[in-house]
Amino acid sequence: MDFRVMSLESPLFHTLQHMMDMPDDSAGDNKTYNAPTRSYVRDAKAMAATPADVKEYSNSYMFEIDMPGLKSGDIKVQVEDDNVLLISGERKRNEEKEGAKYLRIERRVGKLMRKFVLPENANTDAVSAVCQDGGA
Repeated sequence: MDFRVMSLESPLFHTLQHMMDMPDDSAGDNKTYNAPTRSYVRDAKAMAATPADVKEYSNSYMFEIDMPGLKSGDIKVQVEDDNVLLISGERKRNEEKEGAKYLRIERRVGKLMRKFVLPENANTDAVSAVCQDGGA
């Protein structure tokens, strides 16, 4: 079965990392028309920051994705056109309580996302999801 996974080692992510490290020329009059949009870069970062394991069984696949801090209701699982499985969610920072301030902020907030191209013969109607707190 042909099964392609967008991984961190792929040329796409190396190219995106290079583009994200480039200086922003938009401050001057020299617009870069081939530059990626902000949402494209944000999505690329979200995909790079969302680890996943993929297991193949005789008649199915299992995707194990770490999305710490999200509850099952915060995670969307959908199949887009061209058999692309999209798993996404967004982690937000908790509101500060009055009288308290952050001394250190290390936990990542923002969008979490992964995309996988499913085989052409995949039964997309049978896609299901299970959310477990703290892992398997």
